[in-house]
Amino acid sequence: MPIWVFGHRNPDADAICSALAYTDLKRRTTGGDYRAARCGNSNARIDAILDHFGVELPVFISDVTPRLRDQMATEVVRVGPHDTCARALELIDTHDIQLLPVTEEDGRLRGVVSIFHLGQYFIPKSTSDRDIRQVHTSLDAILGALDAQVLHLVEPERTEDLWVRVGAMALDSFLRFQTDGEIPPEQCVVVVGDRRDIQLKSIELGVRLLVVTKGLALDDDVLDAAKKAGVSIISSRTDTATTAWTIRAATRVDAVMDEPPAAFAAHETVASVRRQTSDMGPAVFMVTDDEGRLEGVFTRRDLLRPSRTEIILVDHNEFSQAVQGADQVRILEVVDHHRLGDLRTAEPILFINRPVGSTCTIVADKYRAEGLTPSREMAGVLMGGLVSDTLNLRSPTTTELDGEILSWLEGIAGITGTELSEIIFSSGSVVATREPDAVLALDRKEYVEGRWNFAISQVEELGFEEFWERSEVLAEALEASRRNGDLDFAALLVTDVKSQDSLLVVSGSPEVAGAISYPTVGDGEAFHLSGVVSRKKQLLPFLTGILKRTE
Repeated sequence: MPIWVFGHRNPDADAICSALAYTDLKRRTTGGDYRAARCGNSNARIDAILDHFGVELPVFISDVTPRLRDQMATEVVRVGPHDTCARALELIDTHDIQLLPVTEEDGRLRGVVSIFHLGQYFIPKSTSDRDIRQVHTSLDAILGALDAQVLHLVEPERTEDLWVRVGAMALDSFLRFQTDGEIPPEQCVVVVGDRRDIQLKSIELGVRLLVVTKGLALDDDVLDAAKKAGVSIISSRTDTATTAWTIRAATRVDAVMDEPPAAFAAHETVASVRRQTSDMGPAVFMVTDDEGRLEGVFTRRDLLRPSRTEIILVDHNEFSQAVQGADQVRILEVVDHHRLGDLRTAEPILFINRPVGSTCTIVADKYRAEGLTPSREMAGVLMGGLVSDTLNLRSPTTTELDGEILSWLEGIAGITGTELSEIIFSSGSVVATREPDAVLALDRKEYVEGRWNFAISQVEELGFEEFWERSEVLAEALEASRRNGDLDFAALLVTDVKSQDSLLVVSGSPEVAGAISYPTVGDGEAFHLSGVVSRKKQLLPFLTGILKRTE
């Protein structure tokens, strides 16, 4: 399975660009199968960066929660309903398994046959000779099980109930046994050696099949009599006891199979299936599609195995921002520039967290540490994330390393940060072109501070004109998102990349809003945050300080 490199939910340019570049770096340094992925929608600015450098958007994967399809065995040994018990036993022995699914030619599940079912058949609880001798099969199946020589066959393909009898006794005893009326001769299979008298008497009675054992020669007149009487004759290479047992093993599987155990769908989560099967009896369970076709099998032990899905997280280190199900798969690495979150792993991992302006800065610096030069396309992608997250080095989160890396990348990509910044931020107003819910979801992060649960959304605009045109509907959407998320408050930070100022809209707790010291504008609709452009380094510390004072 590939190793997926994910940015955070509601990804911004830094999340998408760092995932693409880190995927490229890991491929070049390890040769492994790394693939970039996203768990949220793109936006106009991300598209502008990728379109300019001719790079495809990462594949969308909304959920990595372990599913049954990830844990089940798909290479399933199976038999058909018309196969013999001998074939089933051969497969069970060859593959060292206990149970075989029974499927039709189109893959539909008919039942299961296990070593337990076969044992019950070959050694039935009933002591009746009739039960022990019965076989439901065709002459073709018997012929195949014995690998016998055909001497004469009548309707070999017909499936029927037959009873096996061994002609090892004296003729008088055999005749009494055979004519006791319990089983009609035409349903009898007589297994005999070179007993000419029993061979002829069986033909005279009209048995269904005469099996001559040990490959012994058959007199011509006996064969002629069988042909005239319509009695089938075959020659087995094995002795009488082995032949009789093997004929019993020629019973069709559908005569001994059991109903299939509970079947599950491949898309069901492992956690859900584990709960459902905890008190069920079967040791092996089936996985079928909507048409009942077998897709795989699994045991309870399979459900306890660690997930095979492996991921790397970039530009975040909190489960609340990670792809759905990240807490149930193996996280190999984290590359981030945000504060430490709640991430926990079962084993030590590579965790890179550096106080710089963007995750793309960290990834680009790792290229340099490895002595590698990114392609023009990857250099441009790295520039896009860096310029976007640092507002072209004007954000207070910007460090000397960001400037150094940007200068290095400019020489490779053939474009300046200022030129790329114009392309990114002139790609269209997010506020004007998106529905209010989509505006809030584009770059939204949730936080927990003490008893407070809250979320902050941020968008960058060229001026505030479009915001004021839609301020009312945005405020309504912000309140709806707060209620739907059961949050104490929600905030929207609208940043003007030209003036380096922001407007802050807060919905929810009057206690928090009343403690904000910045001036209000637009009849109190928003706070004007002069010089504030960073959610991480400026707004979040300001708000957490307020929250601590309210505890």
